[in-house]
Parts: sequence; C-alpha cells; structure tokens
Amino acid sequence: MTDDSAPRPIDLLIHGCQVVTMNAHRDIIRNGAVAVRGTTIVDVGRSSELLAKYAPARTIGGDRFVVTPGMVNTHIHITGEPLTRGYVPDDTPFVENVFEWLCPLYSLFDAAEERTSGQLAAVEMLRSGTTCFLEAGTIRFLDEVVDGLIEVGIRGRVGRWVWDLPPEPSVYRQTTDAAIGHLDRQLHEHRSHAGGRIAAWSILVGHTTCSDPLWKAAKALADQHGVGMSFHMSPSQLDPDTFIAEFGQRPMIHLAEIGVLDRNVAMTHVVRVDDAELALIAESGASVAHCPTTALKVSYGITQFGKMPEMVQRGINVSIGTDGNNASNYSDLMRATYLVAGLFKDARVDPQMFPAEQAYEMATLGGARTMLMDEEIGALAPGRKADIVLHDTDRPEWRPLLNVMNQLVWSADGRGVHTVLVDGKVVVEGGRCTTIDEEKLWADAQRMGESITARSGLPDRAKFPTI
Repeated sequence: MTDDSAPRPIDLLIHGCQVVTMNAHRDIIRNGAVAVRGTTIVDVGRSSELLAKYAPARTIGGDRFVVTPGMVNTHIHITGEPLTRGYVPDDTPFVENVFEWLCPLYSLFDAAEERTSGQLAAVEMLRSGTTCFLEAGTIRFLDEVVDGLIEVGIRGRVGRWVWDLPPEPSVYRQTTDAAIGHLDRQLHEHRSHAGGRIAAWSILVGHTTCSDPLWKAAKALADQHGVGMSFHMSPSQLDPDTFIAEFGQRPMIHLAEIGVLDRNVAMTHVVRVDDAELALIAESGASVAHCPTTALKVSYGITQFGKMPEMVQRGINVSIGTDGNNASNYSDLMRATYLVAGLFKDARVDPQMFPAEQAYEMATLGGARTMLMDEEIGALAPGRKADIVLHDTDRPEWRPLLNVMNQLVWSADGRGVHTVLVDGKVVVEGGRCTTIDEEKLWADAQRMGESITARSGLPDRAKFPTI
C-alpha cells in the first residue's frame, strides 16, 4: 500500500522571504517556495507547506531572497553591437547612427566574433535576471550563434538579418529570393534546440528595407511553421514618410492591407504612429516591443509622440526590450523597466501612468505573450517552465524591504541578481554564470571589440582625451 501522505520527490525546492508569482491573482507569498521537477514548476506556496509535501533533492534560497519569474526581453541585438558597445557616439541622430555607424560595424563580424557576441549578450541578460529573449536578427552566422547560446543555457528565439532592398553594405546584400531562402532555411534547420529553449522565428529588419513580396513571404513562413514574426517599425518619422511616398499609406495601414499584422507579430519601437494605425494594431492582436532607453538616447521623441499609454488602453500587448548596445548600452531589463514606469508619468504629467506593478507585468507576462509563450513562462505557477530568479536583498538598494514591487522596479537593478534557473537548471549562482568561463569571455570580447573597431576605420569620437 502506498502512503499518499509521504513527501513526494522533487528535484529542487526554492524558498525566499517573498515569492512574486505573477499568477492570475498576482499573489506575493511571504516565506514562500517554488517546487521544481525537471524543467517544470510543480507547486508554489508557503515554504512550510511545500516542505511537508515534497522531498527535494536540493534546496536553495533563504530568507534574504526575493524569488521572481525570469524576465523576457522582447528586442535585443545580440550580434553586431555587444562587441562594439559604446563605440558609436551618443550624439548621432537616427539616420547617421544606423547607416554611418551601425551597419558598417555589423558588416565586419566573422563567425567567431558573432558567436562570442551572442554569448556576451546572453550572459549579461542571465546575470541581470532575463531568462528569455527575442533577437533583433543575427547578422550572418546564425549556426555559430545558436551553438553559443545553447552552451550558455538561455531561452531565446532567433533569426538572421534579412532584408532585400538596401544595396549596402554589400556583405549582406540580398535579393528577395535569397532573403526568403534565409528565412526558410532557419525555420527548418533551427526549428528547435535544447528541448525548445532555442528556436528560430521569421525575423526581418523591417523599417523600409523589405519589398512587399518579402513581407508576405515572411508572414506566410511564420504561419506555416507556427512561429512568430518580428521587425522594426516607425521609431522615427523616416518610416511613415517613406511609406506615404511609396504607397500613399502609413506603415500599419499598408502592412494590414497586405496581411502582415496578426497576433503572432511583434513590432519594435512603433513610436511615430497615428490613431488609425493604433486601431489596426489593436484589432490584429500584434504586440509592440517598447525600447525606452533607445528612444531616449537616439532621440525618437517618445515623450512627445509616443502612444504607449494609448496602446495599453486599447488592449495592445506592450512588452519591453533593451535593443542594441550602442543605443541602450545595457542588456539589463530591470533598468529598462524602471524607464517604462517613469517616462510617461513625466510626459503626461500623470503619476498614475505605468505604476510599478504594470511595468513589471510588461517585463514578464507581456514578454511571454509577445513570445507566444503565454502559458509557459512569465509567471511562477504549476505547469510553467522553471525559469526563476533569486534577488539578493542583503544589499543597500533592497533595504528596507517594505513594498517588493516598488523595490523591483524603482530601487533594484540586475546587479542584485544572485541565482537564475532556466528550465530548472541553475545557470547563474552567486552572481556568476555557471555554464561558461566568464574570464575567457571578457578577454575574448575585449580583444574582438578592439579588432572590429580598428578594422572599421571609423574614428574614435570619444570627447575626453585618453593619455
């Protein structure tokens, strides 16, 4: 006879001073715990209750930790910029920033450099509490980048740099057929790796770089493979002006007309849109990735023209991204979430805009929806993936701990992250990545960054002299 009251075996019990579940009721559990078996959360509750129900092979955490779901970064350039972080001057307008600096730098990377770049970005995300990301587009060497990401242990959706209109730089010039071929190949060859942690999406550069046949093919391939589609659109007035000149329509009107807007679509920036475009986005169910630091640094005019509050009011899913390391310069989503909570309070002179709880929802549940993983990640609940973060509160920015949501959004940042799990595996412990030689990664990144910037011939525009 089986004793049903005997503690059931599990792999891991995580406990902390407070567990921020982000479940349907948004419960925050004092002296809470999370039970993990394999890659999955099996139970969440009070620590005393779970210790009576389960026999864990390992227990981690303690009274000094706040336990949260892993955050979801829905727009980040993991190649092209992590190895040139900060080299691009911070006073360049959008067109100069993209076409005179970023595109030439992107074109110089070899396969080993892109692999290291992807790993550097992944380690920075993991160490600051992000467990899942949506890539803006690997420049050329997707196979090597995927291999590096699998080694690090992060969850992500990836794809290479695809466009068919711009002729320069020539190293990644593509015909429409070649661009469609790249999408088709990655969706077949990178359908799923490491138990689904890493997989391909249908990713375009977007903006004004794609012909209508490419837009349509990218959407059709996303639908055929049951994955998402993502692209940049309308950070500045350049995109609307070009679409109006070419088609007599603003971007969202045109994309809706050709069948691109849909629930499996994630668009990044979307700053310069009008009310008619907002209505179409809301009707389609598409998501918007809001990258606040880039909007500030590259002067998109987000506080003057951005309609993120109206998007949320219309039911549009708005999630958060950190973008590239020459536009945001960091991959810490906690810092970006802080900006999301603050920007429109000031822009609209309304302290009720994006309260801390709502901003954190955008960084977790909103990101999960953007990633088409609504039922898998973004919350600590039975049946969800065990993507879990432990924040160390024995730090000055965490004390005193009186309101955990205010602490997470307004006080803390990724430097307080102590332990991170992805799929139930500890990938960060004691603030260090457990899956990779960090010292070698730092050295490789420095050497490669210096080599890339030297090969570019672009001037060092640092304003203070180095002697």
